[in-house]
Amino acid sequence: RFELVDTMPIHLAMEFVKENTLKYRDALLVRIEDARQRTWFQSSMKSREEERKMLQGVGSVKRDCAIWEAFLTDIHANFELVHPKNSKTKLKAEAFKKLTKWEKRTNEHARDAAMLVFGY
Repeated sequence: RFELVDTMPIHLAMEFVKENTLKYRDALLVRIEDARQRTWFQSSMKSREEERKMLQGVGSVKRDCAIWEAFLTDIHANFELVHPKNSKTKLKAEAFKKLTKWEKRTNEHARDAAMLVFGY
């Protein structure tokens, strides 16, 4: 059962995780998608400019993953890095509601994050 399915700025997310790590200690497991493990990106149908922007985004996500890994290590959190292929993502809102029974409003990023822990 979910307690929260939401998105927030990274600094607030880190504070939230830190507070809950201190509160729940070993009972908490943080799972993050490790974008660094993804090796293939669909770019054959994109213009050079579109491909450049996509690759900048990929680099940003990989950097964020490294930041999260360092942060979680520093605060001694229990965490797992999850390969992107091992998580069901890009669910539409209705499919997410049907599968998880979560009735509150979500966006795609929140649903993707929730699927990292759904059924775990």
